[in-house]
Order: sequence, then C-alpha cells, then structure tokens
Amino acid sequence: MRIKTLLIASAAVAIALPALAQQLVQAQPPPSNQYPGGGIGGARPQPQPSSQPDRSNVDLGGGADESAVEVVMPTNLLPARPIEPPVEYPGWARRDPWAVGKLEPAEYGLGTDPWGDTSGAFLSTLMRRMDTPMASRWAHIALRNALLAKARAPRDVHPVDWVAERSWLLLRMGEADAARMLVDAVDTDRFTPKMVQVAVQSALANADAAALCPLQSGIRKSDPAIRQLVQAMCASLAGDPDSASAQIDNARRYGRIGGVDLALAEKVVGAGGSGRAATIEWEPVENLSAWRFGLSVGTGMVPPDRLIKAASPQLRAFQARAPLLSPQQRLDSALIAAGLGVFSSQSLVDLYSAIYETTDPGDLPSTDAWQLREAFLGKDEATRLAAIRHLLGIGKDGLRKEAARALVARAATLVTPDAALAKDAPDLISAMLAAGYDRAAARWIPAVGGMDDENGDRCWAMLALAAPNIADVGSGRINAFIRRDKSPNKVRSALLVAGLAGLGRISADSANSINQRNGLGLGRTSSWTRIIDASAGRGQAGTVLVLAGTGFQTPSWNRVPSAHLYHAITALERTGQDFTARMIAAEALSRT
Repeated sequence: MRIKTLLIASAAVAIALPALAQQLVQAQPPPSNQYPGGGIGGARPQPQPSSQPDRSNVDLGGGADESAVEVVMPTNLLPARPIEPPVEYPGWARRDPWAVGKLEPAEYGLGTDPWGDTSGAFLSTLMRRMDTPMASRWAHIALRNALLAKARAPRDVHPVDWVAERSWLLLRMGEADAARMLVDAVDTDRFTPKMVQVAVQSALANADAAALCPLQSGIRKSDPAIRQLVQAMCASLAGDPDSASAQIDNARRYGRIGGVDLALAEKVVGAGGSGRAATIEWEPVENLSAWRFGLSVGTGMVPPDRLIKAASPQLRAFQARAPLLSPQQRLDSALIAAGLGVFSSQSLVDLYSAIYETTDPGDLPSTDAWQLREAFLGKDEATRLAAIRHLLGIGKDGLRKEAARALVARAATLVTPDAALAKDAPDLISAMLAAGYDRAAARWIPAVGGMDDENGDRCWAMLALAAPNIADVGSGRINAFIRRDKSPNKVRSALLVAGLAGLGRISADSANSINQRNGLGLGRTSSWTRIIDASAGRGQAGTVLVLAGTGFQTPSWNRVPSAHLYHAITALERTGQDFTARMIAAEALSRT
C-alpha cells in the first residue's frame, strides 16, 4: 500500500470535549484562542547549515511500496485574538504562563530552545491530530519529556492554550500524572476555554473529583450537562452535605444525565460525608468513559473486568497509577502502561515489590513477584535465567511483551554473555534495550559470532544499532542479514538499513546501493520528510520529536515506513539526541 501524505487545512469546526459521552482518547478540544498561523507549516522550508554531517538529503532512490502511515500536515490555521483574563492573584504569587514545564530541556538532550522559531499554531495542530498510541515506546518517552520541558511557548499560540495542547496530548498518550503537572502549573484565573476542558479530562484521568471544583465557572460554560453534578460533588467535599444532596435530587428530577453516570456522582457525594449511599449498576453499561473511570476509581471502586479489558490502552495506563487501588488491582493495567512507555522498568519492578510485600509468605513461591526476586537473587545463574524466562513468558505479544522485557531488564544485565545462550540472547538483549542498558547489551557483541544464523542475526542487528560503540556493520554482514531475512516484504531489513543510515553507521553510497538493490523504500519523500529535515537543520529538538511522533502514529512497527524511520533517526541525530535515536532504531528491530 502506498504511503498517504495529505495536505489539508487545519481550520476546523470547534469540537467540544465532553466529559461523559466518550472515552477520553476519542474526544478533541476546540482550537480556541490561537494566534495567526504560519511558520514551518508553509511551503517547503529548507534545512539550515549544521555542524553535523547532513544525511537528510541523501539520494536513496526508489523502492517497494510501504504499509500506510497517514501523516496529516496542516497548512492553514485559524486566527483569533488571545484572551486577557482578569488579575485575581497577588502579583508575588503569579506564575509565568509562557514558561510552564517540569523538566529542564538541556538535561534531556533538548537544548535550551526546543521549539526554536517553529509556529506554535502549527505544532498545536500536529499534536491535536496525532493518533496514539505510537509504534515506538522510546519515541513515547522522548516526546513526553519534550512536552514536559520548561521552555518558552513558541510563537503564534496563546501560552495557556499551548499548555492545554501539551496536556491533552499527554492524556491521549496515557500520561495522567504528566498532564496534571502542566495543568496545575497554570493559575486557574488564566484558564482559556480549551484549558478548562483539558483540566476536566485531567481530573478524571487522575481519578480526582476534587480537582473539578476550581473549574466550576468554566464548566458552566463549556459543559453545562455536568454542571449540577460537579456542584453537588464539590459541595459535599467542602462539607456542605445538605446542598450536595439537594443538587443530586434536582439533577435526578430535571437533569440530562442519569443511570450509572448520576449514580457515580452520588457515590462521590456520599464519600464526601453526606451519608448518601449509591448503588452502581454496571450491567447495562457498555463502555468505560472518562467520567465513569474517574469517579469510580476515585472512590476506590474497580469497574468490571469486561469494561476494563475493552478500554483503550491509555485508560488502562490511568488505572495503573490510581492510588486508591491495590498493587494487585493495578498489575494487569501496569503491564499495558509499561508497554506504552508510561511506566518505566523501575516503576514496574516497584509494583511487583509491593505485591511481594503484601502476599502471604506461604503463597509467594507460586507468584510472579517471587520469580522476579529469583531473577535477581537466585542461587546461581541457571536459576536466575530460568526465572527470567518465566517472566518473559507473561508477555505473549504486543504491549505486554514489551512490558515483560522492561520488567526483567536489570536482571538481564547480570547474565554472563555466552554464545551457548543463543536462544535466550535475543530476548535478553531486547530486555536490556527496553530499559536503556545499551552498554550492558554491548557486552554481548563478542558472543554473537558464535551463534547460529537466526539468533545471531537478531542479536547483531539490535547491537549494530544500539551499541554506543559501532559493531560490525560492513556491507557483507548487512547483505547476509538481508539474504536470510524471512520477514514479510523484508520489513526487518528495511528498518535495519534505515536505522544504520540515519545513525551514520553506513555511508550514503552504501545506503543507496543496498536500498536500490533490495527495494527497501528508504528514498520516499513527502512534505513530512522535508519538514522534519528542515526542523533538524534548524536545531529544533522538540519540534523534531513532535514530527517523529506523527511519523510513528501506528501501534505496529510493521506499518512504519522505512523512510519514516530513516528521516526520524537522522533528525534526532542532527539535534543531539543520539541515545534516543539509537534506542528507537534498535527497538524497531527488537519488535518486528
């Protein structure tokens, strides 16, 4: 299927972001309060000189058609004037809305100016239209860091709307905690309509009904259907049970919301001390909306398994960090969160440790928590390796498989590299790279030569991309890999050559020759490839990560065109993000 790259206008009808009707990841906030558009969304910007070798315009020729990843590039933006909110906070307590963030960008390889001269309206449109989850766990992690960076808002965008757009994308990525960090960093009297709507979704994602209370004036305008229910919950939480009960009774008689959605609000009112009891009837409920998730989990109640398992991966990630649920209740969703990149390897280990601590000692030997302990502290390497194999088996495919790798990553670094472990080596190396242990993984390079072709090829390909010091990447070794590659349409070969070329580990001439001889599709260009190349040339590290996200917006690496990987890796390299580039490139080979 040929790559579809559509150039369409971004001026769209404003779509309200409902708190009730849809799962969070299906809704879109309206494009409010944006400055006039422009910037790199215009016609064919050219790359600027760079101190690094320019591999963005290598003539890689043609190639076979790739699976489609639709990249929608905006060209037209809706102008509007910013809102000037009244000042209610004392001057000394004011926080700068132009520089909201929690991470110092330079510490995360983003430089001091991640967005450069990129149009904020252009970036906002890209972010709003990005489909999640994306193929790459490491791209997810890097993009999250960029969205959390404390950097001045780009031009052509209202600063508070810029925070809202970042928070909204974080929520759609499953990053409830990160989104709340940004929302909480803006003075509420500065909130724009878009910021109110995103703050409502953040409160629900964090299962925090109390966080709705400062938003009541905005909710009255943006979502009047839930106004009375929010007033009732907030009255109860403020110690006014009589008013809360009256509001609930009025909502039951005259409101537009009933059934389980009303009952959940009543349950929150009861939890606030009103003495009201609510029976939650889940039987007729067909889906788990943000409202239903937030209010149920916020009162310590776990929705039925059928609703949880049918929910989006992002909502599962919200459940994984819900503080009122027990570690065991959160475990299955935590595997989803780790597979996405929301949970780190260490976070998953900590969760299993908490389960270990709360399990009856007599039951421990039959648990995965015990196996994790054995993976670290088993009496000998054979015992530790057996435990690692067991834990890898809990992730059969997809996100859970990647989560299982992240879970055993640190334990995998303790295994002595040996060609005799050829059958285990690909999973051990994949596990180490899932947590970023690139130097530990590189210790396996000498052992690869003694392995059989199948396992040796898998290990060599990952290490040739991930190792800090370059492994053997001669053309003969690459050609042997391609010759033995049995993946559909040689997708693994295409991703390997794309990664090596993007990292500069093979020359442009070698990349051209291999690509043209095997029809790997690295030479395809589009408006997306031109814009990410130009952004890299200008040193816009944050912009490159947003664009990389748009290039990876598919759940499967098998559907990521090799040209997308090549240009994304090249752009990351040119903007000083070498570690991220290597981890993404190796991940592509690990997960295909």
